[in-house]
Amino acid sequence: MNDLLKQLHDIEQRIDYLIHIKDAADWGNLSVFKEACAKLKDSVYDMKEDEFAGQIGKLEESIRFLEVRCEEGLTPMERVRIVRSPLRFSLKDILENVYEEYTELGGEGEANIDPAMVVAKANIVRRIKRKPYTSPVMVIGQEVGHGEEFRNGGSCKPWGNEKALRYMRVAETEGIPIHFYIFTPGSYPIEEYPGAAQQIARNLYAMTKLGVPIISVISEGGSGGAEAIGLSDFRIMFSHGYYSVISPEGAAAIEGKVREGQKVPAALIEKCARQLHITAEDNLRLGTIDRIIQEPPLGAKSDDFAFFARIRSEIIRATDEVVLRTKSVRGFRAYEVKRKKAVNPEEAPQIDIPWDLDPKEKRRLLALRSKKYREMALNGFGGEAMPAENIFKSLLAASEKLYYTFRYDVVKNQQKQMQKKLKEVSGEGSVLIQRLTEPFVSAYAFVRRKEKKKTAKAAPLITTPGPGQEQDPLELTDTYTSPLANEDRTVTCPNAAKYGCKDLWVPDLYGEFCGVCENCGHHFPLEYQWYIKNIFDPDSVRSFNTDIYSKNPLQYEGFDERLQMARSKTGLGSANLTFHARVMDIHLVVTMLIADFRNGTV
Repeated sequence: MNDLLKQLHDIEQRIDYLIHIKDAADWGNLSVFKEACAKLKDSVYDMKEDEFAGQIGKLEESIRFLEVRCEEGLTPMERVRIVRSPLRFSLKDILENVYEEYTELGGEGEANIDPAMVVAKANIVRRIKRKPYTSPVMVIGQEVGHGEEFRNGGSCKPWGNEKALRYMRVAETEGIPIHFYIFTPGSYPIEEYPGAAQQIARNLYAMTKLGVPIISVISEGGSGGAEAIGLSDFRIMFSHGYYSVISPEGAAAIEGKVREGQKVPAALIEKCARQLHITAEDNLRLGTIDRIIQEPPLGAKSDDFAFFARIRSEIIRATDEVVLRTKSVRGFRAYEVKRKKAVNPEEAPQIDIPWDLDPKEKRRLLALRSKKYREMALNGFGGEAMPAENIFKSLLAASEKLYYTFRYDVVKNQQKQMQKKLKEVSGEGSVLIQRLTEPFVSAYAFVRRKEKKKTAKAAPLITTPGPGQEQDPLELTDTYTSPLANEDRTVTCPNAAKYGCKDLWVPDLYGEFCGVCENCGHHFPLEYQWYIKNIFDPDSVRSFNTDIYSKNPLQYEGFDERLQMARSKTGLGSANLTFHARVMDIHLVVTMLIADFRNGTV
């Protein structure tokens, strides 16, 4: 009877799971089945064991049918609910079941600087020629926890992403692969001052330069929180996961112009989830991931141990493939990895592939990583240059590389050595000349002092500027004046209550004060032309890549019309303006985000 009660409890849990996925108890009469489970629980001792087993068998059959039906018609939003279920596996489950042993770094549990970000030095065992070989790896990922509120559902704060960056560099120093696991709906919604966006940008910049194999595995990948540890050489995604530029709820809040405190309509969230193309199949088609790990029906849970064995084999295979791409001699081993995957995808390849890289292989790894993301980015914009222009740009880049190599690697080194020798010779010569000329200099100085005593002191000449010659020292050059300065009105500084700022007259604010409050330093928005005209040297701005324009790679409904409206309004192809310029004769390459074009979004 105890076994039957456990079976009944399992059925109840499966019913609750289906209700969670569908977000409705009336789908498939789930509420009726739930009531039937409750009645069976109450009458467990009033029924014979055979009768009780028969009732459970009927329930089991009905729920199994509903699970198959639910799996066949899963919507994108239902997949989002699957990855957010408390029954789903987490990073800790992967650490305990995929790797042989691990040591958590940077503090454990609530003692962690950011419990949402977990870093661990782990060992994974590979079997090569029937012998076990232990390979160390650095595992970094978000931990949603099982009911642990202090982990913020896997939403990291800036210091959590900084911790991840710190241990990425540790892995590079030790020369071991990095395995990223992404379980986050997005970064924690924190104030701007700690620099959440800046920290994500620092992580991205560092990941482009890391000289070790990087593999990322995506379960829930939402917004910048996923990108903070998402740039890798090989990207794997779970079949029931999602990966998106923004969470469906965030997209719906923007689309519906929902104010703070208001509820986002469920239908709009469903629509946005569908329009964003967030599923694993969508991402594989778009080229943003490299492979899908198939999960059990309705997603893997924390007790699906066969699934963890599949993750282990896939993560080993992906690391082997990344390392093999950097090897000069790799043909037979690469073929064997592909053959074994085709024969038995569940089994890890037992091939001798060392995961450490020499300097030449690291350079090849970085070149392949750069190529991968450049090709991925080509799907996100339009307006490529003509073939002849591409050839010209390639020749120009090659000539620049040759010139700078000759100038700085060859000439500069010789120039430094020559300057050093000349400096030494000059120092010796100056001492010798000083000793030889010292008597003559002393005699000349003595005679000169006598002549100065005899000469009368001349009165200083004072000149006054003539009429019309006065010049305001602040008006040194002709500068660009913002059209906003033409309005005859006053504005109040947003910090007036805090710092006691006085009202500002608009012609002064956008003219003499350059859009800055003279009391607290608050910056009022200015048009991008003001910065181009006033910050950079006159006539030094030269735009490039003007033929590139934003497009709609996801085919999001209504987005093409919005892009066309922005192009007509601004005359620009995108919100990103790129140009060469100079500041005080220093040459710069500038990229500027322009708010006039869809608020600067790219």
